Amino acid sequence: MSHVTRQISRRSMLKATGATAGAVGAAMGAGAGIGIGIGTTALAPSAAAAGASFAHPGLLHTRADLDRMAAKVKAAAAPHSAGFAKLTANRHARSGWTANPQATVVRGGAGQNYAILYNDIHAAYQNALRGHVSGDSAHLDTAVAILNAWSAELTTLAGNADRFLAAGIYGYQIANAAELVRDHPDFELGRFQEMLTTVFAPLSDSFLVKHNGAVVSNYWTNWDLTAMCCVLATGILCDDKAQVARAVEYFKHGEGLGSIRNAIPVLRDDGLAEWLEAGRDQGHALLGVGLMGTFCEMAWNQGIDLYGYDDSRFLKGAQYVAKWAMGGEVPFTANTRRKGAINGWSGSETVTEAAPVDPPMTRPIWAMIANHYTKRRGLPASYLTRIAAKASPEGGGGDYGPNSGGYDQLGFGTLAFTRDKVTGAGAASGGSAGPAASGAASPTAGAGSGSDARPQTGATAKPSASASSTAGDLAATGSDDVIGWTAATGITALAGGLLLLRRRERARDASQ
Repeated sequence: MSHVTRQISRRSMLKATGATAGAVGAAMGAGAGIGIGIGTTALAPSAAAAGASFAHPGLLHTRADLDRMAAKVKAAAAPHSAGFAKLTANRHARSGWTANPQATVVRGGAGQNYAILYNDIHAAYQNALRGHVSGDSAHLDTAVAILNAWSAELTTLAGNADRFLAAGIYGYQIANAAELVRDHPDFELGRFQEMLTTVFAPLSDSFLVKHNGAVVSNYWTNWDLTAMCCVLATGILCDDKAQVARAVEYFKHGEGLGSIRNAIPVLRDDGLAEWLEAGRDQGHALLGVGLMGTFCEMAWNQGIDLYGYDDSRFLKGAQYVAKWAMGGEVPFTANTRRKGAINGWSGSETVTEAAPVDPPMTRPIWAMIANHYTKRRGLPASYLTRIAAKASPEGGGGDYGPNSGGYDQLGFGTLAFTRDKVTGAGAASGGSAGPAASGAASPTAGAGSGSDARPQTGATAKPSASASSTAGDLAATGSDDVIGWTAATGITALAGGLLLLRRRERARDASQ
């Protein structure tokens, strides 16, 4: 099967997923796993497989997680108490924050006002988290007031291509804030779900299918990942099995560079795996690792093990980025990006080495990932352990600069994800009792290396010749603001929001 035919086939498969997911949902009710799609087999059963809805709360935090945080803070346990201190010191976490809802939020182009939205989202999330940990209902009330104000007002996300980033990032974030207060008596859950499914999720769904009319490699890995996070979070919060199935399928076999084998295309003999955006810049690579970790954590809390998928491929990619971000030398296979519009202008450019890094640069992404692999699964992850320790205690939005890049993660992982190590048979096998505590089926040990994981052969790819082209509108996608914070650390950000397309000459499974 030719490369072009594979691309068309996989795009058609994604479009068809929406139609087939309903049938899949019925199958899940009969006990099938949620890891679906052409050429796949079931992973661990999801919470939805056993009942009519997903486990709630069940995005980044389960009820067991919230109870653990509260107990650790009450006992003044380290490092949870330091993580809670970071939360209480953040201005967004103060009760009484007044929302400033807008009917239209614009990101990219004239009339940008999206900073209003992300500041309010982080205030809602931080107040909700603080309320659960402290027991102070004033913070929960504040979170509810913010979310209700936005669901009563917001109707449109506008702007240039960056509107897709707004939909993805702020969609998954606002869903997480809402999940923490979904049972509050004053929360307008139905109205919020309508906003999420009519304003945020449609843009993310569209991006994963059409990529804004561009060739699929026109957009960096992170564009897909933001959309994937929004679709998954929407599906869980709204108990929509089809949405969750689409997001999981795209993670495994999606055409774009956010799917796991495209984001992490090269496995090394040293146990590391190359992260595609390491050839772009440090800031976007950190963003991507954080987004993929967020996706895996939300799926895990519904009994879907993507952390372990494809022989823990994400672990190998995260370890690579952690080593590189701390200044370590890492291999990098040359790769070429294709860019442009479908049936329009096009070009390509080759990157041959990993970008320079500034080791002090950090983002609140590491505690969640390190604790999953080392505490839940008992696996060695020395680079993750070291970089998580360096970043501790992790803060959140508002602690990492004033631009939107400082608000791309919800953060506070030291408080939220530091956990005691699982001991006994569960740890030895890589299993965990994690999701079961919130009512979801626990992922089975070894699920990540199941029969639907397609082996990849060959560790290198030959670079393609570069071709010059005149940049069109699609080439200018990607907000400078999203990585504005990198300039302060001496890193020159690459403008353009373009993706690298790895051109591999290795053989692929004919069914892929």
